[in-house]
Amino acid sequence: MKARILIVEDEDPLRRVLELQLGSAGYETLSAATAEAALPLLDRADLVLTDLRLPGIDGLEFIRQIRCRDQRIPIIVITAYSTVENAVEAMKAGAADFLPKPFSMDHLLTVIAKALEVRRLRDENLELRAQLSRRYAFDNIIGRSPAMQEIFATIERVAPTNATVLIAGESGTGKDLIARAIHHHSPRRDQPFVKINCAAIPETLLESELFGYEKGAFTGATTSKPGKFELADKGTVFLDEIGDVPPAIQVKLLRVLQDKEFERLGSNKVRRVDVRIIAATNADLRSAIESGQFREDLYYRLNVVPINVPPLRQRKEDIPALVDHFIKKYAAEFGRPVAGISDEALEILMKHHWPGNVRELENVIERAVVLCTGERLEAKDIKLDPATRPQAANDFFLPEGMTLEEHERQLILKALERAKGNKSLAARMLGITRNALRYRLSQMGLE
Repeated sequence: MKARILIVEDEDPLRRVLELQLGSAGYETLSAATAEAALPLLDRADLVLTDLRLPGIDGLEFIRQIRCRDQRIPIIVITAYSTVENAVEAMKAGAADFLPKPFSMDHLLTVIAKALEVRRLRDENLELRAQLSRRYAFDNIIGRSPAMQEIFATIERVAPTNATVLIAGESGTGKDLIARAIHHHSPRRDQPFVKINCAAIPETLLESELFGYEKGAFTGATTSKPGKFELADKGTVFLDEIGDVPPAIQVKLLRVLQDKEFERLGSNKVRRVDVRIIAATNADLRSAIESGQFREDLYYRLNVVPINVPPLRQRKEDIPALVDHFIKKYAAEFGRPVAGISDEALEILMKHHWPGNVRELENVIERAVVLCTGERLEAKDIKLDPATRPQAANDFFLPEGMTLEEHERQLILKALERAKGNKSLAARMLGITRNALRYRLSQMGLE
């Protein structure tokens, strides 16, 4: 669409010239000889071009009145009475630029194009922020069950504060989304949100990733590098899978929580940071404390505001709303005509155990939308992973003569095989913590 420029100039010949020249340059124009006549046209304009000396309300007062109505519209001042004082006053009142008469039309067109581009970028930035806010708005996280409504209420109360939050729940329940919702509804929303997956970083690298390192701190450290905490200064650090942090690193995390300070690897210089910490875990930290794998003092520092996210199988009343949400999402993304789901297909989803929780459900719906040939999902479109189906009780078989220890060993080895050696994933398959799995492996001589 063509940008519309409001021309406010009391000299008729100049006003007509500006109308013709700006029209030839591809702009639409509105015009007025006085500020009083221009104010009712303001809502229809994308930019204001005004003289500083006007009959009635003068240019400076006109600019101030525009700014009371609209903070975003660019204002360019043109005047034959140009002084430094006038320019300063106009800019203070809210003008974007100041041109003394006489001026060249090329110069004016350049100034107008620049002002409109600045407005476009600002509007685009505001829209992106609005989209981001809607994306992580806690009232848009899908969940109608009483348990999820209680979580939403907790998010609403805790987000404006700096309180540390510990989110507990199985993998795939939406802990990451909740952490981001807290950040994006907090006073730190315009600052960094830095996520650290503690289970995905090797123990030998975790300290340098969190706290950074100095040049020469270890072989290969050819330059200094800031850690995640420094990068998140004034923002939020999200420590995902906090239960997998080794005890030696737990001590340093405790110091950051208590004193907001740390040292880089290879340095004695104390660095201070202002960060909010949100942690998440799918492990039982209480059991980890009892086994000596997790510090009790760190647990209490993290567990200031606990949020426990129930698994999907415990809130199946949320499934219809989630299904509807994912159908709309992927139908739009893939350009598919799918608009709903049959009762039979929904019943299959309601009866499933969902060990992968919301993430598994989303995966199932995405696949179904892609492969569906009709306008709604049918039972034949629902493809569940056989590996996630609960085993029937009469399918259990214990070979004769096998002891409990031998059976446990076989289960652990099978889980590690299916997880391709990933201990965190194997632990989740077995329903135990990663630390508990490591303990059992060491007891069996398999660690």
